[in-house]
Amino acid sequence: MAAANRVFVARMAGLAVFDPLGDQVGRVRDVIVMFRPGKPTRVVGMVVEVVGRRRVFLPMTRVTSIDAGQVITTGLVNMRRFEQRPTETLVLGELLDRTVTLKDDGSQVTIEDVAIQPNRTREWRLCRAYVRRVRPGRFARRGEAFVVDIDALEGFGIVEERQGAANLLAAFDGMKAADLAEVIHELAPKRRHEVASALTDDRLADVLEELPEEIQVEILNELESGRAADVLEVMQPDDAADLLSELPLEQRDQLLELMEKDEADDVRRLLAYGDDTAGGLMTSEPVVLPPDAAIAEALARVRRAELSSALAAAVFVCRPPLEAPTGKFLGMVHIQRMLREPPSQLLGRIVDKDVKSLRADATLEQVARHLAHYNLVSVPVTDELGRLIGAVTVDDVLDHLLPEDWREDPADLRDVTMTGEIPRVL
Repeated sequence: MAAANRVFVARMAGLAVFDPLGDQVGRVRDVIVMFRPGKPTRVVGMVVEVVGRRRVFLPMTRVTSIDAGQVITTGLVNMRRFEQRPTETLVLGELLDRTVTLKDDGSQVTIEDVAIQPNRTREWRLCRAYVRRVRPGRFARRGEAFVVDIDALEGFGIVEERQGAANLLAAFDGMKAADLAEVIHELAPKRRHEVASALTDDRLADVLEELPEEIQVEILNELESGRAADVLEVMQPDDAADLLSELPLEQRDQLLELMEKDEADDVRRLLAYGDDTAGGLMTSEPVVLPPDAAIAEALARVRRAELSSALAAAVFVCRPPLEAPTGKFLGMVHIQRMLREPPSQLLGRIVDKDVKSLRADATLEQVARHLAHYNLVSVPVTDELGRLIGAVTVDDVLDHLLPEDWREDPADLRDVTMTGEIPRVL
């Protein structure tokens, strides 16, 4: 074991985990502790995300060192999916932001971070906590922050009616929406709702789009109706329509009434189509420009961070109006073609007019075959008048072709070991 180092857990979020040969095994997503009455709090292990976004259990007995921004293991990791036991507590997922009591004066403090450290027998223990005093009053200023021994605190086992989530989210700041969705998915329902409440509308919308439908519905039902409508407005129209289609009709209509009219109208149009048709799969907000727009303008539009990679791969060229249903659909210009032309070139001069569109009633199989046959990442959907009403992207098709539980078990591995980054089935 390397020199006994005290490590604050919030700083471990996302740390790379390596085997002794220097091959990366995965990344730290949480630390698991076990509170024992009258005994030191033992660190049981870590939750490590490995290839395929699978979260597995890494016992602390397999950890040889934690330093220099990395975790070193013995090189052998059981790839069975991590399942939390009732006696275990996730430090980042459950312990941060919890309110506990200082034994010496009975005042309440909020846990913002905790430190772990190995003892002489190389058993890792919870040793310190970075806490902040709780000040009463709705508009009270933040209280004093300080570090105390873990033994100076009590009340870890008390489940709060409403626990904050600021420090948990700070630990995962900068994480992609899909990865944060995995973190939220692994939390208990109560904690999921608390974390969702702490996210901004934009961030929550991105995360919801990456969660299984039943979790989406669960979180949306916990939100106040006005905020739920705000989040639905930020979501991609096709994702919002998919989510609303899972709700009772009365609740769906209520949320649509609370949404901005333009956003609600887009979603209503999509709800009119069957789930497994081009109309039900499409988004009504692809990148649409007129033929007299310059390539420079098109590149600026596809550069927007909120666009998915599939939607950013092409521009749909149409006559005005440019919002669905547009004027006559003229064709597509792919980003590779735009990069080969001068920025001043007009889209109308390089538009691919041979791209065939689909009707809204095209089946899922027809859409998939069309994308594969023409090697496309998106396909236009037009009405009987030749107006663009939306576009189906390859990621939307994959979501419907994969099994319903694919987000639950992305790696589809059962009992494997890992050396480096390549799994080997036993």
